[in-house]
Amino acid sequence: MPSLRPEFQEETQLRVLRRLYATPAVSQRALSREFGVSLGSINYCFRALMAKGWIKMQNFGQSQHKLGYVYLLTPSGIAQKSRLTARFLKRKQEEYAALHKEIEQLKAELDVTL
Repeated sequence: MPSLRPEFQEETQLRVLRRLYATPAVSQRALSREFGVSLGSINYCFRALMAKGWIKMQNFGQSQHKLGYVYLLTPSGIAQKSRLTARFLKRKQEEYAALHKEIEQLKAELDVTL
């Protein structure tokens, strides 16, 4: 996930945290396909989230159910998910407002030319 855009990394981390919160047994490969990013990027993200203490990994490969790995959000991971969600929502609302303004300007231009 090495990117020049920190908001891309933050958005990817939020997407991963949200998905793990909903489905702890999802595989990194499935997330890679779902998000349309490389498996290496997802693995990099997982390692960063584990290093920050926001997720922990449990191996259930020895169990009869053969779940493999389960990724659990830690209490600090849940809190960070909330903070990231709030920042992401604010950024998207600002983008929406700017886009709405641009749409109104384009409509006005069309009215003038017609």
